[in-house]
Amino acid sequence: MSLAADSKFHVLAVDDSLIDRKLIERLLKISSYQVTTVDSGSKALQFLGLHEDEQSNPETPSVSPEHNQEVEVNLIITDYCMPGMTGYDLLKKIKESSSLRNIPVVIMSSENVPSRITRCLEEGAEEFFLKPVQLSDLNKLKPHMLKTKVNTQKQENEEINEDVGKSESCPQLQQQRPSPSPPPPSQSPQQPPANNNKRKAMEEGLSPDRTRPRYNNITTMV
Repeated sequence: MSLAADSKFHVLAVDDSLIDRKLIERLLKISSYQVTTVDSGSKALQFLGLHEDEQSNPETPSVSPEHNQEVEVNLIITDYCMPGMTGYDLLKKIKESSSLRNIPVVIMSSENVPSRITRCLEEGAEEFFLKPVQLSDLNKLKPHMLKTKVNTQKQENEEINEDVGKSESCPQLQQQRPSPSPPPPSQSPQQPPANNNKRKAMEEGLSPDRTRPRYNNITTMV
């Protein structure tokens, strides 16, 4: 297995033939792709995080765990005829995985069998290349990777928006938000009892009956 670290798109190449694996690796690097190569479908699944215990050899792990966590695969190109797990079987495993089904898969074969080509394309393969693969064939890969990258970003944005909408409409979150405190009730000023008594006394002192002099039984002299 080899890994180049300075490319934008990362291609996982799967082929049990060492010669064909080296050839496809060289062509991909010429096309400025980051390349990881493995020699079986089971090792490809291990690299992608899908383990096939009955197919893989636990004594020879295909990739270290940190690579599996940090490296994003943008496209898989695999040989059709391989022992144990064929390229068609690998294609089916990838398309059955909810986390990997969006990765474009390209099949290679040295045999031009129309029924085989049709079956792979119907299963979800993007391209079917006849060996030996040419540099011109690899020019067809980038549009598939660009399309997948755009769709992935769109899906991530939709998931973010959906999460934001759920958080805004969640009753529990709304209950946790502090509600504004009501304004304090207005209190009308109360007159002290002493003032009321004083005012009452003043009103009684200014009443007409008290201020007017009484002239009853008084004779006025002219």
